[in-house]
Amino acid sequence: MENEMQQLLSMGFPNELAAQALAATGGRSTVKATEWILTHKSNPSASPPPAPTQPKIERFFHSHSKQEGQAIDVEQQQHDEASPLSKRQRTLPSSNPNPNPNPNPQSSFFFNPLRPSKKNAHEPLYERLRPRTLDDVLGQDHLLSPTSLLRSAIHRNRLPSILLWGPPGTGKTTIARAIVNSFPHQQCPCYRFVSLSAVTSGVKDVRDAVDEARKLRVKSNQRTVLFVDEVHRFNKSQQDSFLPVIEDGSIVFVGATTENPSFHLITPLLSRCRVLTLNPLKPHHVALLLRRAVNDSDKGLTHSAGCQVDVSQDVLDFIGNNCDGDARVALNALEIAAVTAAARLQQPANQSKEEQQKAAAVAVTLDDAKEALQCKHLAYDKAGEEHYNLISALHKSMRGSDANAGIYWLARMLEGGEEPLYIARRLIRFASEDVGLADPSALNQAVSCYQACHFLGMPECNVILAQCVAYLALAPKSVSVYRAIGAAQKVVRESVGQNEGVPLHLRNAPTKLMKDIGYGKGYIYPPDNPSATQSYLPPSLAGYKFLDWPTRTASHDEANPPSTSGSGSI
Repeated sequence: MENEMQQLLSMGFPNELAAQALAATGGRSTVKATEWILTHKSNPSASPPPAPTQPKIERFFHSHSKQEGQAIDVEQQQHDEASPLSKRQRTLPSSNPNPNPNPNPQSSFFFNPLRPSKKNAHEPLYERLRPRTLDDVLGQDHLLSPTSLLRSAIHRNRLPSILLWGPPGTGKTTIARAIVNSFPHQQCPCYRFVSLSAVTSGVKDVRDAVDEARKLRVKSNQRTVLFVDEVHRFNKSQQDSFLPVIEDGSIVFVGATTENPSFHLITPLLSRCRVLTLNPLKPHHVALLLRRAVNDSDKGLTHSAGCQVDVSQDVLDFIGNNCDGDARVALNALEIAAVTAAARLQQPANQSKEEQQKAAAVAVTLDDAKEALQCKHLAYDKAGEEHYNLISALHKSMRGSDANAGIYWLARMLEGGEEPLYIARRLIRFASEDVGLADPSALNQAVSCYQACHFLGMPECNVILAQCVAYLALAPKSVSVYRAIGAAQKVVRESVGQNEGVPLHLRNAPTKLMKDIGYGKGYIYPPDNPSATQSYLPPSLAGYKFLDWPTRTASHDEANPPSTSGSGSI
């Protein structure tokens, strides 16, 4: 009991009140004693603890044992168990949200008085400023014009299943959430929004959401928009689970992905959805979003920094030009820059928070923005869509003999963190595919580049890669070998019937038996008969030309003839 008494005193309760609470609750539980203090009304003299002591109580509850912590969250657990949806699902409130089912506010004193009343106190800036309707979304005019698919569907109350594909920070989740809020007011109750993430959800979560959607449709004719973020992370069987519920209209499916749907989503799902492509935001769009954050006194920078914030247009333009079209990166950088600038603001300790905010406005400088960004943000994924886009741009620039463009795309890949040996392997392929016989030494250059990159590694091998890229871009080009091997493989694959055997005169005859049955018979040894002609292809392909390249006259070393005449070794 002495231990419980010390804990109550450390929370700021008077000695007499703490002793009375322990006596009334049996003296075995500090939690029960605290509840008695906060809810007891029979003793008018027992005044509640002063407000400054409440944070101590909150810290105490966070540090309690597991058993006592379970007692605190009993009501929340009962609410979660009563809901058919997973904790990982978030349902936006409709026009007629359900009231809090808690019948006794006094029983939930741990949740309201002792915890922050603002649920959004620690939300990042980009989440607080997320547009609520499609009219507030910037940078995707090709999807949100008055005659677009989405606008027409909303106008006619016939929303189809869609897939939103685009880079991070372009508004996929924002558009998905804003769709429901953009219906005319009289149609709002017709749609309900449920959100899942493929990172944390499974088939069971999808099944629970679908079951609830079917019940609501039967009960109130309300349809459910099921939003699945990062849908490409679902495997084939998980993606299959969406097919029947999309087909029978149980849900309106909205998926979001940063990966190419052609490679990561199954064909049946693609056939049931319309793919909408989002573009990276332009710098001026990002600057407009940042200006919104500065001007919004309720949810903007003032909320983050705790004081008035002044941001020049130069700072907004700098962030907009260096975030690579990612609004989330830009807003995070602006928020960090504002907090950094606010940390320099020195205010007297005796001033209230309201007086401090009125006293001065902190200015966010360009140096604050540079410190927040650290370096230019580059949208690059070594295993994703941008990886293949950039290597394709590098290959095509060298094929077009544009060394400047080739070096630029090389720099983009290196700055994005690409493995240098991967680039070197692609250069070896290019040396044979696109340069080929026009400059046979190009292959030696590319192989030497790979070896040097292996020896040195980054960052020293960047110059070696650039030298090889420039050499291959400026070298003469020939795709004759590339086309020749392709044509030969096509003939082998598409030949009618069984491929012909090697003609007897081209077969080696190392034994007497093989010579007796005709192996090597009729073979003409070219060094001894330079003017003789013979066929080296199967009879059905005689005269067929795979390689389109000038034939060079064979020359042999007359000073060193072979030791024996007749057929040579292979």
